[in-house]
Amino acid sequence: MDFTLRIGGKAGQGLPVIGGVLAKHFSRSGFHVFTHQDYMSRIRGGHNFYQIRFADHKISCSRDNIDLLLALDADTINIHRHNLSDIGKILYDPEMCGAVPGKELIAIPFTDLVNELDVNHIMVNSAAVGAVLALLGQKLHPFDEIFGSFISQKGAEVIATNVMVAQAGFDYARREWPGQFSLSSPGNDKKNMLMNGNQAIGLGALMSGCKFYSAYPMPPSTGIMDYLASKAEEHGVVVEQAEDEISAINMALGASYAGVRAMTATSGGGFALMTEGVSLAGITETPIVVAEVQRPGPATGLPSRTEQSDLFFVIHGGHGEFAKVVFTPGTPEQAFYLTNKAFQMAEKYQVPVFVQSDQYLADSQWSLSGFKADKVLQEDFRLRGQQLNTLENYQRYAYTKKGISPLAIPGESRHLVVVDSDEHDQDGHIIEDGETRNEMVAKRLFKKIPHIQEEIEPPQLYGDQKPDFLLVGFGSTYGVLKEAVDNLREQWAFAMLHFSEVYPFPLTDKFDYVSLLNQAITICVENNATGQFANLLRLETGYRCNHLINRYDGRPFGLESLLGELYDYL
Repeated sequence: MDFTLRIGGKAGQGLPVIGGVLAKHFSRSGFHVFTHQDYMSRIRGGHNFYQIRFADHKISCSRDNIDLLLALDADTINIHRHNLSDIGKILYDPEMCGAVPGKELIAIPFTDLVNELDVNHIMVNSAAVGAVLALLGQKLHPFDEIFGSFISQKGAEVIATNVMVAQAGFDYARREWPGQFSLSSPGNDKKNMLMNGNQAIGLGALMSGCKFYSAYPMPPSTGIMDYLASKAEEHGVVVEQAEDEISAINMALGASYAGVRAMTATSGGGFALMTEGVSLAGITETPIVVAEVQRPGPATGLPSRTEQSDLFFVIHGGHGEFAKVVFTPGTPEQAFYLTNKAFQMAEKYQVPVFVQSDQYLADSQWSLSGFKADKVLQEDFRLRGQQLNTLENYQRYAYTKKGISPLAIPGESRHLVVVDSDEHDQDGHIIEDGETRNEMVAKRLFKKIPHIQEEIEPPQLYGDQKPDFLLVGFGSTYGVLKEAVDNLREQWAFAMLHFSEVYPFPLTDKFDYVSLLNQAITICVENNATGQFANLLRLETGYRCNHLINRYDGRPFGLESLLGELYDYL
């Protein structure tokens, strides 16, 4: 069983609440769930939709085909009707959408039901949720518990009224439109969690010991700040909303210098302001984690859409040459563990580490069985208190074999900690001689990079071990590439090669992926116009992909549309 529900309407009609409630309902019923949102950047007006795919097996992307379209306005029907599957139906209220012809239509008077109950018109959404569950052959419970968690601040009376309205919609649909869909719940007792990419990054930061987070609220990265702020009191985290991204990164650097794990996040436009701070982290060797959640540019671009167009920007962000690390998770699970690894490597190697996501991964919810505590690392690489006092001398930038100098906390010992943004000597004092400059560049760059690179994991191979066709991708294309392989490997020897740790580029000693590339017809799939990852792959390995599939309209790849493009190369 594999079913897709799309809810469409105007901004302000409560789509995130309807979608969120239904997604949780299906998850608690034992289904695997994947959701994604498409919304305008305008506060009011414009067409939005919330899509929920649920199945009795694991799923990892959105489909283009819709089995049930819940239309809250006429535009939804006009825009999405052509996406209906062979069994597709449209659920609508004639008063909200007007007269619409078609055999695939299911008319339910949500407005009349609300008026008959003499409650606020906004509760038509609850009637719609009840009707959807009835049409799908599902039970109404636990709608009451789930809905209460979404609007707990409204009070028990409002929650009870909404439950009553949902029951009215449920009863009407079951009575007037019986047997539309009969979807059996999996019936298992295993309850998965629902988590999006931003929440996974936020949770990964908490589990890594992050104690300071500063950011300017720039979508689609804002969800990380929202999540951490909701947990701040419980976990003793300082969350600061800065006046701009320049302040945000410098606050985080100050907190890190003072001795705590610190993080900031932004999107492309905000990262443009952060780049001087990135260089400051580079020369002062101050650990910091930066989440860069992409959206289409240039400039404001499409602020509520998705794209993978900042890859080179982040890799090369910050003037001058110094070591940095870039991770590009493809799932919330990867986002969680790679955020943890980002904090570990930032502090171990005293470099800026980036967790690069995008709007699609940031806002999409996935079913997850949970995380393994024994895979979470939280080592303290700083010298503290007595460790410092036992040293006869302390040099913040002492030359070492690996380029990693002792990292002390200022004010915690008898030793002076000197840090400077100018080029400096081992004690941290400003210099201008060429010999010291060469030593410091070698220390920050040439000595660190080989050791960092040893910790970079190779790409993940999924599918045939000796494929004839190999899909190549990075970041948020993971899910759709994986399901494309599942669909195609019955006819062809198909596999996916997905990169989630991209800079420094993974070595081939753990897995000779370059040989694999050379043995197959390769198709690189990216959400950008210029094939940035394909270019990075060629730059780092000399390998040039046979074909490129690029999408840059601000929307993610859907499964059916990607399969259609792949068939052109088979």
